[in-house]
Amino acid sequence: MPAKTAAAAAILPDALRAALAAAQAQVNTLVLGKPLQVRLAFVALLAGGHLLLEDLPGLGKTTLAHALARTLGLDFARVQFTSDLLPADVLGVSVYDARSGRFEFHRGPVFTQVLLADEINRAPPRTQSALLEAMAEHQVSLDGTTHPLPDPFLVIATQNPVDLAGTYPLPDSQLDRFLLRMALGYPDAQAERALLAGRDRRDLIADAPARLDADAVRALRTAAAEVHASEALLAYVQALLARSRQQPGVRVGLSPRAGLALLRAARAHALLLGRTHVLPEDVQALFPAVAEHRLVAEADVAPAALARQILHAVAVD
Repeated sequence: MPAKTAAAAAILPDALRAALAAAQAQVNTLVLGKPLQVRLAFVALLAGGHLLLEDLPGLGKTTLAHALARTLGLDFARVQFTSDLLPADVLGVSVYDARSGRFEFHRGPVFTQVLLADEINRAPPRTQSALLEAMAEHQVSLDGTTHPLPDPFLVIATQNPVDLAGTYPLPDSQLDRFLLRMALGYPDAQAERALLAGRDRRDLIADAPARLDADAVRALRTAAAEVHASEALLAYVQALLARSRQQPGVRVGLSPRAGLALLRAARAHALLLGRTHVLPEDVQALFPAVAEHRLVAEADVAPAALARQILHAVAVD
């Protein structure tokens, strides 16, 4: 057995490993020309984190979210965030029942396994904050009662660039709830031609079979958490955190929670590549998607440039 396959089999049963590979392949047939972004989406899934897709309208953010949700075989709900959306429209509301003389809680769309928060930054901060507890604690507290969310629970949010009309910047506390943030960008010429010549993506997604289910996702997350990170690897992550707090142009560096997020993402990335241990290359591949939306930069300094500078400044021992 090849070493790579043997390493993966040490954590994943053959059937689960094959199902994961089939799931990635299917999403890549539905979202053309974006293998890196598809891999990052599966990293967020396996790491138990949430995913923020930021780009211009019409570049496939919602398509990726729909394709991933369909492929996972999980309960799915979509909320279109608008300026008049209220927290109760997301979380639910207690309604008085005259027959029983009691208030009954009517669950909102957040009570699902995959929630697509479409154009999340078109809603005001009050509504955005309705997701904070759900994303961090996997529960909703209303009227003195705590309601657990399904397991697994994954938020895939899309947002438009903040300089477009009708958007509200996400606060730092909200951004920190997302494990990864990434952009899709324009497709290459070959992928764009295939999009123009092929069937409607919505029809293809509707016809796509589920490749995973809730039990498989939970097993994959357990396996990702078991991927080994050496003391040297932990020291490398810590050095990146320390450098982010000293880097010129950074007002607020990365927190310890950001370091934990980076480590979770790197473990999931290693598992996707068939390894039972994390390499520095895993950390480097994930660092921009984990760090850029958490760094608070000085005026006129791009967080993406700062993330690259931090990576270049920290040597791998």
